[in-house]
Amino acid sequence: MHPRWIARPLVLVLVALALVACSSAASSGSPGAGSAGPSDPPTPSGGVIGPVTTPEQAVAAVVAANPKFAGIGPKDPDLIGQPRWYEVAPASGVGAFVVRFTVGWGDCPAGCIDKHTWTYAVGPDGTVTLQSEEGSPLPSGDLPTSDVVTSTTGVSIAAAAGPVCPVEKPNDPACAPRPVRGVIVHIVDSGGQVIGSAVTGGDGRVTMTVAPGDYTITADPVEGLMGAPAPVPVTVVEGTVAPVDLAFDTGIR
Repeated sequence: MHPRWIARPLVLVLVALALVACSSAASSGSPGAGSAGPSDPPTPSGGVIGPVTTPEQAVAAVVAANPKFAGIGPKDPDLIGQPRWYEVAPASGVGAFVVRFTVGWGDCPAGCIDKHTWTYAVGPDGTVTLQSEEGSPLPSGDLPTSDVVTSTTGVSIAAAAGPVCPVEKPNDPACAPRPVRGVIVHIVDSGGQVIGSAVTGGDGRVTMTVAPGDYTITADPVEGLMGAPAPVPVTVVEGTVAPVDLAFDTGIR
């Protein structure tokens, strides 16, 4: 028999075997070029892949999905007039964390007239879901830029009372002036108008956001102390926090 007639059946058999192998691979779901296999992790919104296990990771997931929130810092409970901030807390039943972004505008040194808040649920795998959006309508439909301070600019006020000891000794910590909590302090502009007020905390301190300029810091009298401290002039520079010390008199001599 001629060799050509022997090779032809062999070629047909090899082709048939190849077709059977390809069909088996397709039916088994084996990943091919350009396709994702069953073990590939899903990509949540914003391109963030979990797991999310910390509040910082949850905030990063929201910012990745919503770049407009980039640069917004956490809420500072001691900062009066903070124009934008985020809060994050463990979630119950809706995911790993709940992240809330708030943006304010309109006379923010006095507490912001308008505010807008977005609340997101962040799942353990990094998925970001908008839960609610509420507040004043955004100007022009975008985040407001007026009254927004990108870096902290304002005053850091410390209220203290002294003397504490009848006979003070140099460098004696026991006789150092004591912080005064609950002091109502005011920021007065160059025109004599009060543009912001706050209350000192347990450490006698409070930080207030204000635009650059010249101001005077005053305080109301405190029961048990002699009158009110003298007004303190201060100049606030963009991007800095100016320190202000308010000295109360205990009357101890």
